[in-house]
Amino acid sequence: MGKLWINILGFQVAWFACVLGAANGLPWLGPLATLPVAALHLFQAKAKRAELLLMLFTVTVGSVFDQSLLTAGLIHYPQTTMPEYLLPLWMLALWLGFSTTLNVSLRWMRQHVAIASLFGLIGGPLAYISGQKLGAMQLLEFNTLMIVLAIGWALIVPALLLISTKLDGYAETNDGAAHV
Repeated sequence: MGKLWINILGFQVAWFACVLGAANGLPWLGPLATLPVAALHLFQAKAKRAELLLMLFTVTVGSVFDQSLLTAGLIHYPQTTMPEYLLPLWMLALWLGFSTTLNVSLRWMRQHVAIASLFGLIGGPLAYISGQKLGAMQLLEFNTLMIVLAIGWALIVPALLLISTKLDGYAETNDGAAHV
């Protein structure tokens, strides 16, 4: 199985572990499942420092975005071990899992900003709706939230893909050395 399929499968395992774990009162399951996925991703990277920086940047951007939704009262996480006003750790794990896709399975979108934006516009809200349907979260002020999610993700995905071109732990230079 190639890196692409391992990346896709790893992200899906992490996503479902995070969401289903949270929905079933096991909020630690997602982070526990995501850590080996992130570790394998980092292990496979040619430029580990660049990839780690991208991963940390993505988790930071994503957690600030989601914390803003929580603080604004647009989303609620009913089963969490964190104080109600803080983003649960499994949401940070989701962003960590997503970060592993930027330089592998989503790499092709870098040259297609409109497609990346459309992917975020549709895919972002759908992920949150799926999370609610599976019982991990409650989406409040639904219409307003969908607009915020669509616009936010339509901007975040292309921006992260742009950053991933600078922090690409999977790139090869002409001399065979990894791009930093």
